Amino acid sequence: MDTLTYWNGAWQEGSPAVLGPRDHAFWLGSIIFDGARSFGRLAPDLDQHAARAIRSARALGLNPQQTAKEIHGLMLDGIKRFPEDAELYVRPMFWATRGGQGPISTDGDSVAFLLCIYLSPMPKGPGLTLGLCRTIRRPTPESAPTDAKASCLYPNSARGVAEVTARGFGNGVVLDALGNVAETCSSNIFLGIGGKVVTPVPNGTFLAGITRNRTIQLLRDAGVEVEERTVRAEELDVADEMFTTGNAGKVQFVTRYESRDLQPGPLGTRARDLYQGYAERSRID
Repeated sequence: MDTLTYWNGAWQEGSPAVLGPRDHAFWLGSIIFDGARSFGRLAPDLDQHAARAIRSARALGLNPQQTAKEIHGLMLDGIKRFPEDAELYVRPMFWATRGGQGPISTDGDSVAFLLCIYLSPMPKGPGLTLGLCRTIRRPTPESAPTDAKASCLYPNSARGVAEVTARGFGNGVVLDALGNVAETCSSNIFLGIGGKVVTPVPNGTFLAGITRNRTIQLLRDAGVEVEERTVRAEELDVADEMFTTGNAGKVQFVTRYESRDLQPGPLGTRARDLYQGYAERSRID
């Protein structure tokens, strides 16, 4: 078994068919998801991921009938159905089944929910290679639902990944509409500059991730200075070190940016160790 899906009130193995051709989400993209992680029965901030799924649904105009507490309970139940050493991706989703080109139908019966949990190994290897995305930018809050983890945002990120992988990189750094650093195509970015950790200040163009916020808190509690501010693209060329945070890989070192080779630095190492220590306290019994 590599996949379990909670759908229509029961757990099912595999990936059941859940969308029809007239579902609003299938036609017009009214769908959100969230992503949590469990590895070796550690599941950091699982409750926050459940709560963010609810917030994202509401931000998109949906009216979810499940509560964050109910979703959290299902997450725990599903994780326990896998072997203890399993490395899992935990993905709740909401979408609209009815609506037209105007407002989405938001009554409870028109909003579907599922929870999909599947094997997804944690990234291995020395770290990430990043290139600067030149063909895409992050949208503004006026042009897209940037306050939600909305599926409709991700084709743009996929375009960025396609651009940089064609140039030999593993992921891309995306700028905002003003040309300042926002994030990578799939994670938040941190720079080590002069002994300080620097990261883009949330400005509405990207999600300030749960792992990002947790890492900032852990670093500050440990006495490390973390500066959230506007980050200029040219600062990527002079940063002493870089690392990223995100659900897929948690804390990952950047080993190359464009033509620059980088080594894991003391700040990224501290962030990774602090996060791992925090994760160890989230063990599911």
